[in-house]
This record gives sequence, C-alpha cells and structure tokens, in this order.
Amino acid sequence: MKIAVLGSGAMGGLYSSYLSRHNEVTVIDVNAALVEKVNAEGLEVQEPDGTSNVFHPHAVLSTEGMEPVDLIIVFVKAMFSEGALNNNKGIIGPDTYIMTLQNGSGHEDLLGKFVPQDHIIIGTTQHNASVAGLGVTKHGGSGMTHMGCVVGEAARLQKFADTFTACGLEADVSDGVQKMIWNKLFTNVSASALTGALQVPLGYISSNEHAWKLCCQLIREAVDAAAGLGMDFDYDEKVAEVKAVCDKSPNGLTSIYADLRDGRRSEVDTISGSVVRAGKKAGVATPSHEFLVELIHAMEGRPKA
Repeated sequence: MKIAVLGSGAMGGLYSSYLSRHNEVTVIDVNAALVEKVNAEGLEVQEPDGTSNVFHPHAVLSTEGMEPVDLIIVFVKAMFSEGALNNNKGIIGPDTYIMTLQNGSGHEDLLGKFVPQDHIIIGTTQHNASVAGLGVTKHGGSGMTHMGCVVGEAARLQKFADTFTACGLEADVSDGVQKMIWNKLFTNVSASALTGALQVPLGYISSNEHAWKLCCQLIREAVDAAAGLGMDFDYDEKVAEVKAVCDKSPNGLTSIYADLRDGRRSEVDTISGSVVRAGKKAGVATPSHEFLVELIHAMEGRPKA
C-alpha cells in the first residue's frame, strides 16, 4: 500500500515506522531537521522491553509532485488537520481513504471536506507513545487498533486492518467503533480537561473533593449526551474508570495540561467540544462542558509571564 502519515510526532512516528515494514510509507512533517534526519538515519522506535529498532520511511516537507496514495493517516493535532490536508491535497485521489486515530471525536466532519463519506475511516488505538528525541519514538504500550466507517459496513475496511496487523499493529474492524471512541473519551473530557484548567496532575482530581465533584458533573453530562446519540454508558461505571485512571497515575500530566502550561493551543474543541456538539445535536444540556471549553480557550490567550 502507498501510505502517507501526516505528522511525525509520537504516534505518527510509531505508525509510520511499523507500517514501513511492508508498505511504501511517506512521512509528511513541517520540521525540516526531522525530515532530514529521517531520510539520512531513519526513525528509531524504543520498545518497552528496552530494545530499539530503526525504520526507513521516506520523509518530506512537501508532497508537491507526488502521486495520490491509498491511505492518509492524520496524526497532527486536531486544530492543524485542515491546514495539513489543504497543503497536501495533491496526494488525495478518487480512491484515497483518510483515517483519523486522533484524540477526541467528530474529526469525520472535517475529513468530509476532502474525501467522500465512504472514504473516511474513524478509529481508536490502545497504543501509546512519546517523543524521546529528534526522530526517536518511545513506545509506551501496545494494544488493538479499531477501525470503522462513517457510512456503510466496516467489513469493507478489512484490507486496511490486515495491512496494519501484518506490520505489527494488530487491528480489527467494527461497526461499533463510534462507541469505542466515546468510551475512550470520558477520561479526556472530565479528568484530563480539568487538569488543564486547574494546572494540576491527575491525582489531584480524584483526591480533592471539589475537583472530583466537578469531574463527576462532566462525566454525567457526557453520559447523557452520548445517550442522546443512541450510545448507552453506565454512569457509575464511567466514574469508577476515571477515578481508577487518576488514582493509578497520581503524578500524571496530561497533554492538555502541558499545552496550557507552555502557552500552546489545546485540542479542547475535539475533546470537551465534542460533548458540547453532541449535546446540541441530541437536545441535551451540557453547561459544564460549554464553560470548560471557553475557560480553556481563555487560558490559551493568556499573556506569557
């Protein structure tokens, strides 16, 4: 398969490396130093068991002159997706599929501007990774990659799942992937979002009575919004799962925390904002999420100290 990966951060580096085992992979990134290093030395993946391997996908700053590819995987931050796809429209052909494994939900609305609905793949992954240096990805843990459709039956995506699995990224297809995405969303829209707004680690959310009360209110609204879209989740079960995440990683710092700490834009619109949009679509009130989205955007605009 001809595969293009938009963004060579932690997850982009991991997936482009593994997929290059049996496919023609092109990494697209705006970091000239990274592109130069990947082409000269390859991408290194450090595994949880202490071993490391070097992979050799091709890397480019621009796709000008490139032929259309079979699959584009979007791994840039959500607020950069549209710009990245616009800048690389030349590799989108009539048979090109675009896949998102990004955090949050609702990315398919944007992808629909570039390919037909039946060429959009939405999904979620249990892999996690971090950047350990220029062209170096630290693979934190493995798991399944689940793929699904916006329209039609997921079975027609089996060729993509097989390609991923053959490269060491075990994947399956599911007609229930939207619920899987939401299942992963609950911690992000409650505890993670609050760590950003309060600038505290995860453990503070579950140990402080006021923070935890806010967290439970966010979970309640998210469960109700999901139900309005036809996805039923048990509130008490979600509360227990979010608390377990906080308790197991008391010093954990989330990406939204780091973004706000370092003065960067966050992905709040595709995280908490997805609950707000779901609520409006289903006629379910989500005032806590609406407040949190505006609060986090206000924090993004703070003057630097």
